[in-house]
Amino acid sequence: MRYLIILVFLGLFGLHSCEVPSGKPVDPTSPVTTVYTIKAGDNYADHNDLAFTAKTTLSFSVIFDNSAIYTSKIPENQHDINKLYGFSDCDAQHNTASARFGWNWRDNALRIYAYCYRNGQRVSEELGTVELNKPTDYQLSIVGGNYVFTFKGKETVIARGCTTVESNKRYRLYPYFGGDETAPHTITISITEK
Repeated sequence: MRYLIILVFLGLFGLHSCEVPSGKPVDPTSPVTTVYTIKAGDNYADHNDLAFTAKTTLSFSVIFDNSAIYTSKIPENQHDINKLYGFSDCDAQHNTASARFGWNWRDNALRIYAYCYRNGQRVSEELGTVELNKPTDYQLSIVGGNYVFTFKGKETVIARGCTTVESNKRYRLYPYFGGDETAPHTITISITEK
């Protein structure tokens, strides 16, 4: 009888501590937005935990705010490409094989780049500019021996350093400031993965 009373008490206590969720249930298929912050004096953004992905395509939308406007301490560093989002490739470290979008603030515009490492050699190509405080769509795909960067409806193809497409050793690459310099002030970048 004593155990029955204890079980009833625990049951009532357990029900009392349960909460009914309010609002709409979370849709696991809905896009997830992450606001990345690179603090002044840092290179790396927060939310940059090691995460492997077998995906061969990343589709996402980005909003850069006014914090993306900066002036480098050394003028020639204004041309350095900051990193936005992408993945490592070819079962290698990202400074050997990877693809991601890059960006910089130059000539009063936020410029977007295809930014890759192919067999340890850096390859980049300017893709265009974006407006601040407005979402812009990006897509990066592995198609055979190529990366396909899609930006503002235009595809740019850059050769990869391998032909293996399927991999579970690919890891995500997150926002990073630099180049040679650290962030001159706090920079926030909002990325919504689709």
